[in-house]
Amino acid sequence: MIQTSFGYLTLLFFITSTILYITAQSKAKLFNYLPAIVIIYFLVMVLSSLEVWTKTDEINSTYKAFKSNLLPAMIFLMLLQADIRNIFKLGKKVILTFFLASFSISLGFIITFTLLHSYFDADAWGTFGALSGSWMGGTGNMIAIQSALNIPDSAMGNVLLIDSIDYAIWVMILLTLVPFANRFNQWSGASNALLEQIDKTTDQEKESTALSFETLFLVLSLSLVVSFLTQGIASYFPHSDFFSATTWTVILATILGVLGSFTPLHNMKSSAVMGNLFLYIIVALIASRANFGELTQAPLYIVSGFMIIAIHATIMVLFAKLFKIDLFALGVASLANIGGVASAPILAGAYHKALIPIGVLMAMIGYIIGTFTGLGVTKVLKLIGG
Repeated sequence: MIQTSFGYLTLLFFITSTILYITAQSKAKLFNYLPAIVIIYFLVMVLSSLEVWTKTDEINSTYKAFKSNLLPAMIFLMLLQADIRNIFKLGKKVILTFFLASFSISLGFIITFTLLHSYFDADAWGTFGALSGSWMGGTGNMIAIQSALNIPDSAMGNVLLIDSIDYAIWVMILLTLVPFANRFNQWSGASNALLEQIDKTTDQEKESTALSFETLFLVLSLSLVVSFLTQGIASYFPHSDFFSATTWTVILATILGVLGSFTPLHNMKSSAVMGNLFLYIIVALIASRANFGELTQAPLYIVSGFMIIAIHATIMVLFAKLFKIDLFALGVASLANIGGVASAPILAGAYHKALIPIGVLMAMIGYIIGTFTGLGVTKVLKLIGG
C-alpha cells in the first residue's frame, strides 16, 4: 500500500512510460483501436480502485499540486505548434455543436428525472439541478446553483459522486473513440479536410526541426515559468463562480501559447515531446482519483448519471448524422460541458495539439451559461418532482 507522494508519482510515471513504450514498439493491431492514453487511464483507474495507493493528505496535496501546475504548462507547450488560421476555420460549427451538447444534456436530465424521480427523496430535484449546472458549465456553476437554491451541503454528496464516477467513465469512453474518428466521420458525412490540413502542416514542420537536449531543457523550463507566472497573475484577477483562479490561469496560458506560436518556438520539436509528456501525466493523475468501488454507493444516482449521458450521446449522434458533424466536435463539445476547462483541452489535444484552443473556448462558454441553463433545468425538475 503506497502512502507517500514519491511512491505515488513513481508508480504513475512508471505505468505511463511502460505503456507508451510497449504500444510504440508493438506491431499489434490492437493498439490501433486501443491507444496508449486509454490503456493508461483504465489501468490507473483499476489500481486506484484496488487502493494500491491511499489517498493520504500528502498524496492528495501532491495530486492537486502536479495537476494544477502541469495543466497550464501543457497547454502552453502544445499550443506553440498551433496554426491559428486553421483553428479559426473550425470555430463556427464547433461552437454550435457546443450548444447542441448543452441542449441534449438538459433533455437528458429532464427525461431521466421524469422516469426516476419517484425513487428519490422529495428534494432530489435540487440535487440534480446542481449537477446540471456542473455538467453544462463547471464546479463554480454547481456551487452557484447550490447557493441560489439553498441546497444543504449534506445533499451534495450524491452530486459529487455522480460527477466523479460517471464523468471518469465518460472521459475514458471519449478517449477510446479517438482512433475511430475517420470511420465515424465517413458515416456522418463530415469532412476531415481541415483536420488533415492541420496534421499535414504540423508534420511538415516537424521534419524541418531537430530534437536536442538543449531545446528540450529550454522548453521544459519555459513551460514551468509560464505555469508559475500565469498562476501568479491569475490570483490578481477578479474571481467569481464563473471565473476561478484555474479558469484565468488556463486563459492566460492559452493566450501565451498562441502568441508563442508566432515565434521561433513554433518550430521546436521539443515542445511537442514535452507537451505530450505532460498530457499523459495529467491523464494518469485524473485516473488516479477514480474508483470503481464507489459504483456501489448510491447506485441509483450513478445509474441516473449514465442515463443522462446515454440520452445526451444518442441525441448528439443523431444530429451528427443530420448536420454532418465530426467526432472531434461532438466529443470536445460534450466534455467541455461535462468536464469543463480542465479536461476539454485534453481531449482536444488527443485529436491534435493545434485544436486545444477549441476545447478552451467551448469550456469558457460553459462557464458563462452554465448557471443560467442549470437554473432553468432545475425549475423544470422541481415541477416534475412537485
